Amino acid sequence: MEKSAGSLQEQAVKRKERLKALRDRRLQGQGPLDGEPDRKRVLEESETEDRHRELKLRNYTPEDQDLKDRQLPKAKPSSVEDKVKDQLEAANPEPVIEEVDLVNLAPRKPDWDLKRDVAKKLEKLERRTQKAIAELIRERLKGSEAELAGAVGAAGVEEGDSE
Repeated sequence: MEKSAGSLQEQAVKRKERLKALRDRRLQGQGPLDGEPDRKRVLEESETEDRHRELKLRNYTPEDQDLKDRQLPKAKPSSVEDKVKDQLEAANPEPVIEEVDLVNLAPRKPDWDLKRDVAKKLEKLERRTQKAIAELIRERLKGSEAELAGAVGAAGVEEGDSE
């Protein structure tokens, strides 16, 4: 399926003609064609923008009078000392004097993060401990009331026997 050099040249000529016809249609104002991809549209639009840019001559001194109008004036280099001075001033902000908080200045203990993480669990355990202590006290009080009632009953029986 080898193509001859003549057929390749013919294809190239046809491709050039199609591209020229597309370009002519676009320049006549027909706008983008329906079958044309967006990528090609963007490329062609950027090419036309590049063509219409104004020519600015910075380092070239033209001989033509029309081009001399487009020549930019020579740029004067800015003073390095001024730039350095501005940067140094920006780097040294004026000190703001505020009230010093000693808590923030004091170093933290090495285990502060452990205490912080365990604090919630300790609160829960503290509540449970308080409930357990209260329950034990109630049980002792009930036990002592029973003993007291037993002692009072026994004392009443002894007093009744002696009369």
